[in-house]
Amino acid sequence: MVTRPHFIASEIYRKSRYGAKHPLSIPRVSLVADMIRLLGWLDEAVYRDGPVATPAQLARFHDPTYIEAVRRAERTGSLSDEERRRWNVGAGGNPIYGEVYRRPATAAGSSILAAEMLREGGIVHSPAGGTHHGRPDRASGFCYFNDPVLGILTLLDQGITPIAYIDLDAHHGDGVEAAFGDDPRVLTLSVHQEGLWPRTGTVERARSLVGAVNFPVPEGFHDDEFAYVLESAVLPLVVDHAPAAIVIQCGVDGLFEDPLSKLALSNGSYWRAVDMLRPLAPRLLVLGGGGYNPFAVARAWSGVWARLNHLEIPDRLPKQAESLLRAVPWRHSMARSAPNHWFTTLADRPRGGPIREPVRAMIREALWKKALV
Repeated sequence: MVTRPHFIASEIYRKSRYGAKHPLSIPRVSLVADMIRLLGWLDEAVYRDGPVATPAQLARFHDPTYIEAVRRAERTGSLSDEERRRWNVGAGGNPIYGEVYRRPATAAGSSILAAEMLREGGIVHSPAGGTHHGRPDRASGFCYFNDPVLGILTLLDQGITPIAYIDLDAHHGDGVEAAFGDDPRVLTLSVHQEGLWPRTGTVERARSLVGAVNFPVPEGFHDDEFAYVLESAVLPLVVDHAPAAIVIQCGVDGLFEDPLSKLALSNGSYWRAVDMLRPLAPRLLVLGGGGYNPFAVARAWSGVWARLNHLEIPDRLPKQAESLLRAVPWRHSMARSAPNHWFTTLADRPRGGPIREPVRAMIREALWKKALV
């Protein structure tokens, strides 16, 4: 059993970039690892270096021919036009770059390792994971391999069932839903911005699936509305499923500061979700996901690790941690001016408001199939 929360990361993320003009041309996993070390929150006894998944491990979900195409793209730096179209690699926001195989294969290997570590129970945090758009035979939405699917399959292969997968990314977890939507062993719940790419995740679509419930939320979705969705819908569904393991895709692109969504959450919403889901199963795997503001991501995921370890979050960051954040360049065209609190605090101020009727109506519709209202 994993008796203390374990943290999985890798040095591959420190210098690997999708490309200067890509939204993921920012430090994320390495920045979080550096932050929690500077805060004294990472005992090296609970740190694991993420392994690169083997082609055989990836083939548990992905087409071997596709896997080989991604490996070849890394070796040669190119694919033919026909292959780019077929595999969606080198196209559609999924560039060919120096570590195009090893980087996503490391995220996949980390989720597989985490699932193996959880055989007897415990908690693992792998912020490089959460690549929830990947399909068996093509890349999608910056995701080349689907590590949440591979982690869940590893849990199932060990006889761990049922499983609850909760996706908090601003974008719908379409790849995981496609993999498990009709598998009664896996409950897939997704809270995401309505109409945002990939423009799936409708309430109606989930009604036709055995194990999926979608919660598409409107622009401006804030902390109080998030708490309403969590407490009135997500938690009751998870409790009803009685999972042996919970997997949380903790993409934080729903934060107010994120440039790719129009949601208005503070990082406290993600921390409360982790707090409330944690006691509902003997095994917990917390992945990363979206997040395209490096300062917001580092603050949010560092706080997730703190909450998993019951650590007190300081009112003000120590000077070393502040200096770490101030040294991060963010020169992308989507970059925003940085207010001082991005460098001096971890916790955002709460962003609340009234529960709007479209949110209430969406919950009533989403829960209709479960007869919880």
